[in-house]
Amino acid sequence: MSTALCSEQSIPFDQYRHARDIIMQESAALEKLATNLPGDFDKAVSLICNCSGAVIVSGIGKAGWIAQKISATMASTGTRSHYLHPAEAIHGDLGRIAPNDIVLMLSNSGETGEILDLLPTFAKANIPLVSIVATEKNSLARASAIVLAYGRFAEACPLGLAPSTSTTLMLALGDALALVVSKQKGFRPIDFAQHHPGGSLGKRLSLVDDLMRPLDQCRVAGDSETIRSIYIRLRGPQRRSGAILLIDGQGRLSGIFTDSDLARLLERQEDHVFDQPIANVMTHSPKTVLSGNATTIAVEMLSIHSISELPVIDQHGNPLGVIDVTDVVGLM
Repeated sequence: MSTALCSEQSIPFDQYRHARDIIMQESAALEKLATNLPGDFDKAVSLICNCSGAVIVSGIGKAGWIAQKISATMASTGTRSHYLHPAEAIHGDLGRIAPNDIVLMLSNSGETGEILDLLPTFAKANIPLVSIVATEKNSLARASAIVLAYGRFAEACPLGLAPSTSTTLMLALGDALALVVSKQKGFRPIDFAQHHPGGSLGKRLSLVDDLMRPLDQCRVAGDSETIRSIYIRLRGPQRRSGAILLIDGQGRLSGIFTDSDLARLLERQEDHVFDQPIANVMTHSPKTVLSGNATTIAVEMLSIHSISELPVIDQHGNPLGVIDVTDVVGLM
C-alpha cells in the first residue's frame, strides 16, 4: 500500500462525496443531540460543581481515548480530574479513587466487561457514578446515579462498526458538561492562564507583569543625565532592551529614549546634544501600560502605535519594567 500523501487534484470525486457524507452524518447526529440534551444533564452539572474531590473519567477502547480528552478539558477549566483505565483499575489503580470523588464512565453499549467488573466496587464505596451511554437500557446505566444518554445512531463507518458517530457524540456531550461546569464555577481567563503557562497560549493569557523585562534588566537613568554619560554608565552584558527608561527626581517615568532615537541623532550629525540632558531629546509622556493588565493589551498597543518598547508602570507612574516587541512577536 502506498503511503504517499494524496494531493487535492488526485483524490477522486466519489471520495470527496464519501468524506462529506461521513461528516454530514456526524453533524446531523450532533444537531439532534443539541436539540435534545439528556434530561439529567443539569443534575450532572450540579453533582460535579459540588464535588469536593476529583472527577474520575473512565472508558475503554475508542471511548477511553475520548474519556482522556474530556478529563484533560475538565482539568484545564477548573475541575480537578483524572483518567482511569478500567483494565488497570482492577489491578490496583482503583487506589486512585478517593471517597469524595465522582466517576464519569463512557461506554456506547453499557455492557463492556471491563467496565461492568468495576460497578460492584463503586457501589460498595458509595462513589457516585455518572454514565455517558447510547441508551438507558443497559447494565452501566442501571448502576448509575445519573445517565446521560445521547441516543442510538448509526456509525459513520462504512461498515457500521468502527466507533465514529458514537465517539463524536460522547466528546461533544463531555465537552458540554466540562465547559458548563466551568462557567457555573465562574472560571475566569486568569484562572485558565494559570493552567496554561507554556507556549503562545500561556503568553496571550498572561499579565504584563509576567512577561515584562523587570526593572533590574532594563536600562534606567535620570532625565537630567547626559546621553553620553548614560550610555557609558549603562554599558555591559545585561539583557538589552532597545530603550532607556528616564525618571524624574521623584522616581516617576518621565520619558523614554530608544536606540532608534540615538541612530537619528547620529544620522543628523547632532553630536553636540550628547553632552546635554537627555530630557532635551527624549520622548516625553511615552505610551505605557499599567501593571495588572493583560498581555493582549500590551500587544495591541505595540501594534497600533508601531512601537518596539512599552514601559510597564504602577498606579503612581513609577516604572516596573518593559514589554519588548521581541518578547511578544509570536502573539502579534
